[in-house]
Amino acid sequence: MSKLHIKKNDTVIVLSGNDKGKTGKVLKILVEENRAIVEGINVVSKSTKPSAKNPQGGIVKQEAPIQISNLSLIDPKSGKATRISIKKNEDGTKVRIAKKSGEEIK
Repeated sequence: MSKLHIKKNDTVIVLSGNDKGKTGKVLKILVEENRAIVEGINVVSKSTKPSAKNPQGGIVKQEAPIQISNLSLIDPKSGKATRISIKKNEDGTKVRIAKKSGEEIK
């Protein structure tokens, strides 16, 4: 299993597909499938049966998982897509650094 460069609550940009160029916040990471669910990206219509939660039933719009290789982190300085590198701080903790600007990604 490979290491993932994206974590929950990261702001990402879509590199390819129908939503190319859109940005959003990562809601969930599906590690086994190498996919992520991003807010407002890859929205699909799903039919639902009537239930106690939704007595009417009908069509519900929700985000579908998107391949992680189609996502890139946003540089905190420039707001554009960037790759990351991992460095250790003085206290030994690992931090993610944006390759373009050298800024730390929170």
